[in-house]
Amino acid sequence: MSIFLNKDSTVIVQGMTGSEGVKHTTRMLASGTRIVGGVNARKAGTTVDFDGVSQPVYGTVTEAVEATGANVSVVFVPPAFTKDAVLEAIEAGLELVVVITEGVPVHDTAAFFAAAQASGSTRIIGPNCPGVISPGQSNAGIIPANISDAGRIGLVSKSGTLTYQLMYELRDIGFTSAVGIGGDPIIGTTHIDCLEAFENDPDTAAVIMVGEIGGDAEERAADYISTHVTKPVVAYVAGFTAPEGKTMGHAGAIVSGSSGTAEAKKTALESAGVKVGKTPSETARLMRGIVESL
Repeated sequence: MSIFLNKDSTVIVQGMTGSEGVKHTTRMLASGTRIVGGVNARKAGTTVDFDGVSQPVYGTVTEAVEATGANVSVVFVPPAFTKDAVLEAIEAGLELVVVITEGVPVHDTAAFFAAAQASGSTRIIGPNCPGVISPGQSNAGIIPANISDAGRIGLVSKSGTLTYQLMYELRDIGFTSAVGIGGDPIIGTTHIDCLEAFENDPDTAAVIMVGEIGGDAEERAADYISTHVTKPVVAYVAGFTAPEGKTMGHAGAIVSGSSGTAEAKKTALESAGVKVGKTPSETARLMRGIVESL
């Protein structure tokens, strides 16, 4: 099984005709994702060829959904237009909207996240994220599909590159799903959302959680794990060597005083029974030991 995305997921790509959209649509198709079209109002009625597979371009998300029955969208549009694109996807009733775009204004994210919650039917992943992959089934985003096979581990991560590294290091065990949730101050799907889904997935035996300095998302996840998660969880918190008061990469990764430090997050997670690695490779070794003992 998997979470959020499976072999039956039917995907459209908003921004499919742009350079990033073309590149990653090609990769998603090659990995077996059921892509059924793209959306670009200026190129409605045209088609785009992907290695011999012709994909139609629709003028609106609603038109695309009505024509194809799509239930997932991957968004590759510039930051200035992301809010309108996501709101359009929500209004069209899509179940999952994966927002890859980096640099989306926080106010815009707050607006479309509120709209998704009000809809009661649309899950947002991102923005500023690599997306979600269920190896061997479907890939919505930019995670390389050839770095790991299907298996028993679930992964939720704020970092794209650490997602890739951990998937590669544990490729022989494999993953049910890996979700890159993004590191912006406001995101749609959280660590806790993924932990709940992995806990309820019978094929996920253990979970890796990747966090980073700043905010309190990891501490809240630790509280959730202590009371709701029965499966083994291994974690890594990026930023043990980050200088105080300096933004590090993601917009949300800033430490103020003792709040949000990697050490504080490590302590909270360990108090909830989570094994925490000091490096990504150590984290992979901890997970390998757990899975081999199951």
